[in-house]
Amino acid sequence: MRFAAIDIGSNAVRLLLSKVDITGVNPVFETVSLIRMPIRLGDDAFVHGRISDEKVGQLVKTMIAFRYLMDAYEPIDVMACATSAMREAQNSDDIVSRIKDESGIEISVISGRKEARIIYSNHIEKIIANDTSSTYLHIDVGGGSTELILYDRSRVLAYRSFNIGAIRMIEGLVSKDEWNDMKKWVRSVTKEYRPLSSVGSGGNIGKVFSLANAKEGTPLSYGDLKNVYDLLRAHSLEQRIIKLGLKPDRADIIVPASKIYLSVMKWGNVEKIHVPQLGLADGIIHVLYEKHKDNYV
Repeated sequence: MRFAAIDIGSNAVRLLLSKVDITGVNPVFETVSLIRMPIRLGDDAFVHGRISDEKVGQLVKTMIAFRYLMDAYEPIDVMACATSAMREAQNSDDIVSRIKDESGIEISVISGRKEARIIYSNHIEKIIANDTSSTYLHIDVGGGSTELILYDRSRVLAYRSFNIGAIRMIEGLVSKDEWNDMKKWVRSVTKEYRPLSSVGSGGNIGKVFSLANAKEGTPLSYGDLKNVYDLLRAHSLEQRIIKLGLKPDRADIIVPASKIYLSVMKWGNVEKIHVPQLGLADGIIHVLYEKHKDNYV
């Protein structure tokens, strides 16, 4: 079963081509290809309230290219979702219409609540089977928003989407009230659930995991995350690119993103974070699989 997922985020746009092997007892999800384009729509949407003609042009060209790749891959279904930047852009309807006309791709601009539900579709609690925690706080940090999902091994207990993201923080667009609102929510929903682990998704936490030289399949401790955060802050933007090997579009936002992960873990009294390298695009693949699986029994 072949599927394609498109994630139009505030910092980058991704195409995930995936296949699901259903010959065994349980389905096996495999990434065939992941293409990432750092268009950074949030730079326009959060500061100016609309996406510039230049970035719209880049996005349209990217979607046309994605269309050709998907035509070659021949998935049985495709889903394209746009998140925080497109939610806020005043011209998002025009952009969605133009992309449909020029590439044939239908884009859904989803709410933060739906974004959280799709991320939860990954069912990461089944992947980290060696963890003995009964409850998990999933932290997904993007350029424009942070999705928080509290769940146990069978159901979602609580979730919220906050307009706090790495690009917004760089631009000085996160107020103390918004920050305190997220702190209050995290403390409220986590105080009655112990033991508690966290799960991190998003490109930034994946890079932090790599910089920490953590072993795949093992969680990152709060202390290790703090050490990487301090390392990043001790280097200039240029040094992060040259000495630490970060991409230019990652080198600036990784610091505020790390601060968000650290803050949520501190407020929730969480000592470790799992980083399974799964996010919105992977969740879309799971949603598509659930939609079609009965046809392949």
